[in-house]
Amino acid sequence: MPKSTVLALTFYLLLGTVFERTPAAEVGKRQYQIQNGPCSYTFLLPQEDNCEPPSSYRNLAQKDDPAEYEDSFQRLEQLENTMENNTQWLLKLENYIQDSMKQEMVHIQQTAVQNHTATMIEIGTNLLSHTAEQTRKLTNVEAQVINHSTRLERQLLENSISTSKLEKELILQTNEISKLNDKNSFLEKRVGEMEQQRQSGLETVQREKEQLQRVIQGQTDIIEELQRQLHDVSSNNTALQRQQHQLLATVNDLVHTLSAGPVGDSKPIMMQDTPSTFRDCAAVFKSGNTETGVYALTLPNTTQEVKAFCDMETEGGGWTTLQKRFDGRVDFHRTWKEYKMGFGDPLAEYWLGNEFVSKLIYQQSYILRIQLSDWEGNSGYSQYEQFSLEGEAKNYRITLKGYSGTAGKISSLGTPGSDFRWWFDACGPSNLNGMYYKQGQNSNRFNGIKWYYWKGSGYSLKTTTMMIRPTGF
Repeated sequence: MPKSTVLALTFYLLLGTVFERTPAAEVGKRQYQIQNGPCSYTFLLPQEDNCEPPSSYRNLAQKDDPAEYEDSFQRLEQLENTMENNTQWLLKLENYIQDSMKQEMVHIQQTAVQNHTATMIEIGTNLLSHTAEQTRKLTNVEAQVINHSTRLERQLLENSISTSKLEKELILQTNEISKLNDKNSFLEKRVGEMEQQRQSGLETVQREKEQLQRVIQGQTDIIEELQRQLHDVSSNNTALQRQQHQLLATVNDLVHTLSAGPVGDSKPIMMQDTPSTFRDCAAVFKSGNTETGVYALTLPNTTQEVKAFCDMETEGGGWTTLQKRFDGRVDFHRTWKEYKMGFGDPLAEYWLGNEFVSKLIYQQSYILRIQLSDWEGNSGYSQYEQFSLEGEAKNYRITLKGYSGTAGKISSLGTPGSDFRWWFDACGPSNLNGMYYKQGQNSNRFNGIKWYYWKGSGYSLKTTTMMIRPTGF
């Protein structure tokens, strides 16, 4: 603390002592308070009251001696002057102290503000650094979040696309399963119906088998009887032939005896025997047998007989039947050897035989006619004006020319010159010897009896007949 301040405070204390001795003087005095740091100082200074002496002084002047009064009055004036001077000095001191305090306070405040500002700046700098670091970290985190979000969005998009594809596939699979279930139900129903038909067919076959066994037994007995009769007839035929020769010789002798005229004009008369063998049904027809049925055919210069069905009604008759199908009782899925030699029953379904046909038409031109019918009552035919069939060494190669008919605009058989394998080849456009299907089961049967240019490759026909006749019959 400055020295002047200490002196002033000492002076104020002394004045306080004086004023305490005259407490009455406190009335009407000015009160001053000075604050210096944590300390507070209060001063009481006297004030003039219209420059008039108090009434007590007048009383004293009246009571006391005039000399004492004069002396006291002078001292009082001195004291008042002193006090006035002191008051002025104190006012100056107060102003000085206040100025000093203001400067110190300003300095302190400035220092405090500077310190506070520096602290705040340091704190702000730290905060800025921390904020920058946090911002950088936040930026990195934000970048990572954006990258991760982008990856997630891409994965979600891919998953969405995959889900859409899977949903489509699922819908397709569901539709396929539904179709398969419907088809399975249909097939189960068909299988049930076929099983019922099979059972009824088995019962029918069993009954027919029993009937056939009885018929066969009866036919066996008849055949045995016929064989005995044939043996007897053969014996009688031998005797008749001898008698015939004797009769012919007798007739010739008689004719020779009865003949008249020169010897040179005489001529022998010989009777010719009627032929008893036929090479085809045309020969049978020309011999006078015009009834449709089964006849024995014999190739020229051979003794082998073949039973064949002869159609004596269609287009003038004389047709030798190569193939006939109408009820499916004969299985046509046979071996090469069976097609070579023939199979079946000429009175029912049968195949005449490739070997016999190839030899039959070897030295003569024949016509091939194919007659067809469907399950709706329609019929058609295909006719080839030139038909030839080579031998087994050339795989029974077929040649067809001169097509006409109503079963399609063009031929449904293979190209001319192809191997004769179409009787069991289901891959060709036509197959007359395929599987036999009953009505109601004959649609979409690509291995059935088909004729492509008439009913297509999936329609199985009801009846087929293949027959030949010499050209120019």
